[in-house]
Amino acid sequence: MKKSSPPLRVAILGLGHLHPRSYMPLFQAVPAFHVQSVVEPNDNLRIAFARDFGLQEFKTVDDLLRKAKPDVAALFLPHADCPAAAVACAKAGVHLMVEKPVAASAAGAAAIVQAARRNRVKFTTGYCWRYHPVAREIKRLIEEGLIGRVVGGEGRIAAGRLQRYLDGHSPWMLEKRRSGGGPMYNLGVHWIDLFRFLLEDEVQCVSGRNVKVNTRYDIEDNSFAHLQFRNGAVMALDISYTVPDAFPYGRDLYIGIRGTRGVLAWAPAYEGQKDLLVLCSDDPAFSGSPRRSLEFELEPVKGYSGYMGLMYVRRFADCILQDTEPDITGQDGVAALRVVEAIYQADQTNRWVEVRA
Repeated sequence: MKKSSPPLRVAILGLGHLHPRSYMPLFQAVPAFHVQSVVEPNDNLRIAFARDFGLQEFKTVDDLLRKAKPDVAALFLPHADCPAAAVACAKAGVHLMVEKPVAASAAGAAAIVQAARRNRVKFTTGYCWRYHPVAREIKRLIEEGLIGRVVGGEGRIAAGRLQRYLDGHSPWMLEKRRSGGGPMYNLGVHWIDLFRFLLEDEVQCVSGRNVKVNTRYDIEDNSFAHLQFRNGAVMALDISYTVPDAFPYGRDLYIGIRGTRGVLAWAPAYEGQKDLLVLCSDDPAFSGSPRRSLEFELEPVKGYSGYMGLMYVRRFADCILQDTEPDITGQDGVAALRVVEAIYQADQTNRWVEVRA
């Protein structure tokens, strides 16, 4: 009988972030992964995390790679610090899970892509909305032509106040030098990637406007943009850190897509809730019932992003063990950041800006 391979050893890099603790249930639910170590210079954060999960502790990435080389590194570092740490891990033959948006610039993300290719390691990033069953159904309906040619749509993410980053030991998120920027860098990239996935198309040019409400930090609180895709579809983005605390679940999410023959509308419930996809279509297949509401109930899963997060972690384990390309690649991270950088340039120049291919 063939012996099963031992679990892939995972190292968590960085604890000054909102997500490391909520990723632990996801790793624990995937037998192919075993979180073995944690790297964090802050003694209080590191000691508490290592104690709670029974992990080896390291203060630096160099110490980790020298004394306990893992198979996989999951990076939750300040965006500006991700490229150097990820490249060092890639050179040591360590596979990479770099939390979105991967870096503070497209150039930084591209450096990780190059290092991963050069050293033949897998590299993925957390655009887990691609795994949501509603997103998969939207993609199928578009591909089958039930709403005709996609003309436009909109995506909205309003999530949390700035205080959550202070409470979550990640004040660097409010420093442009370390984070890259405000909500478009941190949240908008999700919808940018999801629209790329749904339309199977790339953004050609953008317009954008950033709005700064806070007076204490150098990032903006709100960002608005129009993305024109190569096939002509125009998507509007409304991305914000200013949702009221009283808003249900603390976030306001929406995806709408309009075609020449129909419309799709979805207000994601996010984790462990029932989702409703509304479809209106003039397609003959819908004669007599032009409006349909499709219900989706996700399997309740503990951890970041619930079912979507679990699929993201599980699928990356599969791609390492089977030596296949990740579903979500480092190049997807680069593409999203190129769009974000063009949005910032459009805000500064007050004109449409081409996105670098």
